[in-house]
Amino acid sequence: MFYKILRILLILTAGMVGYNAATYISQSPIAPIVGIFVGIGIGLLILLIEILLQRYSGPSLVAGVIGLIVGLIVANLVAPAILSIVRVSWYIHIMLIIIFSYLGIVITVRKMDDIPFLSRLRKRDKSVEKYKILDTSVIIDGRIADIYDAGFIDGQLVVANFVLKELQLVADSHDPIKRNRGRRGLEVLKSMQRKMGEHIIMTEDEFNDIKDVDTKLVKLAEKLNGSLITNDFNLNKVAELQGVRVLNINELANAVKPVVLPGEFMQIHVLKEGREYNQGVGYLDDGTMVVVENGRKLIGKDIEVIVTSVLQTPAGRMIFTRSKEEDDYV
Repeated sequence: MFYKILRILLILTAGMVGYNAATYISQSPIAPIVGIFVGIGIGLLILLIEILLQRYSGPSLVAGVIGLIVGLIVANLVAPAILSIVRVSWYIHIMLIIIFSYLGIVITVRKMDDIPFLSRLRKRDKSVEKYKILDTSVIIDGRIADIYDAGFIDGQLVVANFVLKELQLVADSHDPIKRNRGRRGLEVLKSMQRKMGEHIIMTEDEFNDIKDVDTKLVKLAEKLNGSLITNDFNLNKVAELQGVRVLNINELANAVKPVVLPGEFMQIHVLKEGREYNQGVGYLDDGTMVVVENGRKLIGKDIEVIVTSVLQTPAGRMIFTRSKEEDDYV
């Protein structure tokens, strides 16, 4: 809310400055109106630049400013020499300033890891700020937004440009199931951007020499010294082998499920037949599978069961039970 108020004040101030400047420059009756629109346009341009700059880390912005300064210095050193040899107009000088400023920014930002004092700045930033890189599956899942709002994840959430492209490809798939998943992921991402603002950033690191998205995510996590957030089992294992810290949403969900001990009673609706002979299967509210021994004849009924054992698997938790009536009979 604070930033929204500041942005509104910026646009209003820009409009007032445009009005006063136009009134001072011209006596035309339409000049104030034109000045207001020009001022508001400049204010909106500043906000657009602010939004674009949110994609880049602090060290990258510092490197860009340093590159801009170096480019301006070089342009002003080179321009007089060229102008003394060739008689050209003043706009050539401006063009040289723009070219050298651009080159200075691009070179320092892209090669900052090879420049000693800038590379130290990046390492220092990594030790202070924690980045959490989101993969495609966790965006489609959607639970990450609620987990972040609850305060269980700090730092900044990072969405790579290649992850966004993968989401768009899934959303454009001919398979209706994949298409719906991709569109859900894009909607979740848009909602997160609206709610989190500067706490979620986009990065344009592409790693064009790597084709596999999972490998790109691992390389990005290594570059930013951040953690991967996923619910992909294979990516989880690959990242751990590379020494990258992984936060698995499914593991978190399993960790916060209520503890069930053998001997406890619970109410369950037997929904379908189990995999083994004469078993019935039901589910808890959190999706945990409950297997009822000799429960095939109880399909469609709400019954009270007693827990006999609990099995924890990589895919989740399974609770084995038997009917309380059967237990009483025994």
